[in-house]
Amino acid sequence: PVVVAKASGFDGMQALARARKAYSRIGVISYQQPLPELADFSATFGLTIAQRTYVTREDARAAIKEMKTTGIEVVVGAGLITDLAEEAGLTGVFLYSAASIRQAFDDALELARLTQLEANRIRRGPANESRRARRGLNDLRGESEAMERLRQSVVLYARSPATVLIQGETGSGKELVAQAIHREGPRNLGANRPFVAVNCGAIAESLLESELFGHEEGAFTGARRGGHAGLFEAANRGTLFLDEIGEMPLALQTRLLRVLEEREVMRVGGTRPVPIEVRVISATHCDLEARVREGRFRADLFYRLAVLRLALPPLRARVPDIAPLAEWSLKQSLAALGARPHPNLHAELTACAPLLERYGWPGNVRELRNLMERLALFLAAEPLQALTPGFLLSVAPELALGPIPAAPEMPAAMPAAPAHSTADIVARFGGSRDAAARHLGISRTTLWRRLKSGS
Repeated sequence: PVVVAKASGFDGMQALARARKAYSRIGVISYQQPLPELADFSATFGLTIAQRTYVTREDARAAIKEMKTTGIEVVVGAGLITDLAEEAGLTGVFLYSAASIRQAFDDALELARLTQLEANRIRRGPANESRRARRGLNDLRGESEAMERLRQSVVLYARSPATVLIQGETGSGKELVAQAIHREGPRNLGANRPFVAVNCGAIAESLLESELFGHEEGAFTGARRGGHAGLFEAANRGTLFLDEIGEMPLALQTRLLRVLEEREVMRVGGTRPVPIEVRVISATHCDLEARVREGRFRADLFYRLAVLRLALPPLRARVPDIAPLAEWSLKQSLAALGARPHPNLHAELTACAPLLERYGWPGNVRELRNLMERLALFLAAEPLQALTPGFLLSVAPELALGPIPAAPEMPAAMPAAPAHSTADIVARFGGSRDAAARHLGISRTTLWRRLKSGS
C-alpha cells in the first residue's frame, strides 16, 4: 500500500532553518496541499518563500523548472523533490523528520494488514454469476412515498446510458439500486451483460489503479505474467459500479475522468488504448460537493459522474416501511435457519413497531436486516418464546437508545449523514473495529481511514 508521509509544521520549520543557512530565497514543493505554517515563518524570519504543490512527477519537474527561472537556489520537499532539484542543479533539503517517517511506516503496516483482509472482498473471477446483477426493481422494498419515487427514478434512469451518482447513508441500499438500474436498462438484454462492482475505499491506491485499469506484463514488481485485464475491461458492454467513489485518490480521479471522456482505457505499463463501452454508476455516503470545495475531489469528475443523480432516503425517513421490512427480513432469516415463523408473528411485530420506529437506524436497512437475523437465531432456539417489546430489547438493547439527534441540513440531493461519529460507533461495540465495520457496512480499511480523519 501507499501511505503519504504527512509533514508537520515543525518538520517544515526545521527544513527551512537548514535551507536559510545558505540561501534567503527558498522554494517549497509539497504533495497535493500547501503547508499553511510557511506564511508565518516567512514573515517572522524575513525569508522569500515560493510554495508550489504537485501530484505527478511531471508536476514536480515543472514546478522546479519554474522556481529555477525565478532565481531560487534551494528547494525543500520530499525525496522525489530533492532528487529532481539536484538534477536541475539546485540544492535539495529533505522535508520530513524521522518521527514523521516512522508514523507513515506504522500507518503503512496497518493499511497493508487491512488491505490483505479486504482482498477477498474484491468481486472478481470469470464472467459468470459473480458478475451478474442478482437484484432488481422488486427488491427495492417499501410502500412509502419516498420508495415509490425512487422506483420511478430507477425505471427512468435505466433508459439512459448516462452516468449515475447515487448518494445515501451507509446501509441505505446504494448497490441494490445500482443493480436495479442495470437490470431494468435495455443495454443489459435480459441481465446477461456484466455488472462489476468495486469498493474504491477498500483497496490501497497502488492496487486500485491496476484493478480498475489493468496492467501489462512487467508493469511493476509482481505484475501477472501475460498482463491483466482491469475491471473496466471486465465490465465492457455492461455496468461498472464504483462504490465509495469519494475515497478515490486524486491521482486516480484524473485517470478515471480520461476514461469516461475518451471511452478507452490504458493499462498500467501499456502503450495501446483499449476501447470500452461501459456505463458507470458510482455511489458515495459523503457530500461530494463539499469535497470539491475543499479540493479533495475533482470538480470536472464530479460533474461527469453526476449526469443523473439519486438521493436515497435513510430508513428513519421511511417510518411506514420499518415494520414491514422487519417482518420480511425476520421471515427470511427464520427460513434460512429452517425454522417456521410463529403464527402470531405479524401481530407481535406490530406490537413492537413503536420500538422499532423510534430508533434512529444509523446503519439503515442493513442494520435492520442484521438485527432481524440476530433475533431469528434467538426465536429459532426458543420456539415457544413470544416476540414482545421486552424480549426484543433483551436481544437488541441498542433499540433503547431511541432516535439519534437531528443532523445539520445537507444539500437537497444529499441525505443527512448519521450523527454518530465513527469513534462513537467503535466505542459502542466495545472497541471492536471488526464489529463496527460490519455494523456500518464498510470495509475495515475505510473504517481505519475514517478514524484517522476523525469523521
